[in-house]
Amino acid sequence: QVQLVESGGGLVQAGGSLRLSCAASGDTLSSYGMGWFRQAPGKEREFVAAISKSGGGTSYADPVKGRFTISRDNAVNTIDLQMNDLKPEDRADYYCAASHAAWGPGALYDFWGQGTQVTVSS
Repeated sequence: QVQLVESGGGLVQAGGSLRLSCAASGDTLSSYGMGWFRQAPGKEREFVAAISKSGGGTSYADPVKGRFTISRDNAVNTIDLQMNDLKPEDRADYYCAASHAAWGPGALYDFWGQGTQVTVSS
């Protein structure tokens, strides 16, 4: 099974940018569709973005379209989430997740990382 570790979170001012990374170990990342999710304080976890096994397909939640970009490098087993024009409502813990069977907002994700915190000041 795959182990996932997120990094890159932090504090940023509104309008700023952050790049989150998810490093995978224990298995070949190209075997998995990958997703990023987030959970804000007091709210349910929500889908942010996903990418297909090859990287040829991507999907985004409406609130982040045009601002966030998901990418992957299967050669080094990493998934990135470039976040631009951050807003206070983007504040959350961000998690990467891996799916054997599919990808996208409705896929069943089998493995999850521990999360990285993103705080956006207004």
